[in-house]
Amino acid sequence: MTHTKRRTFSAEFKFETVIEALRGEKTAAQICRARDINENLLSRWKQEFWAKGSEIFEKNSQRKSQEQDERVAELERLVGRQALELEILKKAGALLGLTSNGNGR
Repeated sequence: MTHTKRRTFSAEFKFETVIEALRGEKTAAQICRARDINENLLSRWKQEFWAKGSEIFEKNSQRKSQEQDERVAELERLVGRQALELEILKKAGALLGLTSNGNGR
């Protein structure tokens, strides 16, 4: 029994292939032969493109907003951790008898 490794295709490859098919300059068979893919696969990519195409415009701004929210949350966690560490250092300094003279030294 032989196992063939399933090929993976980049989003850019899929997009270019679907756009080429939608242009209508070549038949699906010609495109599939040139790109070494099955016509069923091209058909599935086209269906996905039509079903999700409008999300490109919606999700782009949502994705950026989500990425920004995640970055803000990450920075807030970092600030919280640093504030905790600073508080620990202040308490450790007080326990060791170190005092601050107010000028940061």
